[in-house]
Amino acid sequence: MSLPRSDYDPRRVCLNPFPDFNFGKHRRSIGIYLAGALFALANWTFLDAAILSAHAHSPYDEPQIPPPVHVDFVDWVPGFCSLLGMVVINLIDKDRIRGDEGFGDSNAVWRARLFLFIGFALMAGGLAGSVSLAVLKYVMKDYAEQYTYYGYANVSQNVALMLSAIVLWIAQSAQSEYDYNLTL
Repeated sequence: MSLPRSDYDPRRVCLNPFPDFNFGKHRRSIGIYLAGALFALANWTFLDAAILSAHAHSPYDEPQIPPPVHVDFVDWVPGFCSLLGMVVINLIDKDRIRGDEGFGDSNAVWRARLFLFIGFALMAGGLAGSVSLAVLKYVMKDYAEQYTYYGYANVSQNVALMLSAIVLWIAQSAQSEYDYNLTL
């Protein structure tokens, strides 16, 4: 539906539905703190599931039946993969990926991009591993909700680690208030 030309007001047309937040010089710091909060939330969620699993006990009405499932070493592997991928991604110098001149080695750009790919592949593998582990170990066995929480916590850990890496990457790419651009 289009408005008649006489009723057209350019101030009423909004192409961006999101509010424009201007954090100014604190944008980088806010991004780093947000990434740290996501990292802490990710690991707290999984550690909560692991602690609950370690202290799980049989139902009170049937004490001879042990809990059907626990968090094992296999549950920790996707989180380790995502954590290693996050470390690899955030150790790469952003200028080398862009291919800025000034580096002595001409092969530095493709090596930096290769390590960036390996880091993202580790994170994607961790996420895929946690989803497949949750489905195969917890959801398909039709356990009670307290046991399927272990699988959901594993998936949420890997998603939050991936979001933390993305937020940290964007925050570190932003200009800081202490960066100076010197030109001659």
